[in-house]
Amino acid sequence: MSRAFFALLLRDIRLAAGVGGGGGMAAFFFLVVVAIVPLGVGPDRPMLERLAPGMLWVALLLAALLTLDRLFQADSEDGSLDLLSAGPLPLELVAVAKSLAHWLVTGLPLVIAAPVLGLLLSLPPETMPSLILAMLVGTPALSFIGAVGAALTVGIRRGGLLASLLVLPFYIPVLIFGVGAASAASAGFEGEAGRQALLLLGAITLGSLVIGPFGAAAALRANLR
Repeated sequence: MSRAFFALLLRDIRLAAGVGGGGGMAAFFFLVVVAIVPLGVGPDRPMLERLAPGMLWVALLLAALLTLDRLFQADSEDGSLDLLSAGPLPLELVAVAKSLAHWLVTGLPLVIAAPVLGLLLSLPPETMPSLILAMLVGTPALSFIGAVGAALTVGIRRGGLLASLLVLPFYIPVLIFGVGAASAASAGFEGEAGRQALLLLGAITLGSLVIGPFGAAAALRANLR
């Protein structure tokens, strides 16, 4: 079973990293959103410094939403999802593998790029470690929560927009606590607000790791009947 899990994980990583897989599109979208913010806000450096953590999180969230439809839709269209449902892996582990591949190809590169793009928003270098830590803790929740929405809309043609609308309310706590942790923790997480926000962000991620695969598997079973 472990060999089947890692084989599926590697397959999805290769497909997502390939042309049209969504990983490159998400990175390009993230770059464009961050690049146009200074044009709209203006060259006010103090204002950009205050807005930088929030804008980076918003851009990352939107980039993750952009690729949700690639989680199950392609497998549903070519019949691979039917084969996976009849294979040795339970659908819960199939959802885990696909969500993890989505995060490795979409979420993790965006986290790595965030500090570099933060320079466009005049983000102080001393806040970079706290921003990276908050994003590393919070971004897996975007993939595992998004898997539920993608599974619910897998049988709908062009269901990516509907999946985004379904999961967006559940992304709001990740956004709130992610921005709070990145903003309040600029002094090395010495402040109580920064620690609390980071702990709550970690709790959301752990909850999504447990609940997300079961919710996605239940939705897939309902759509495969």
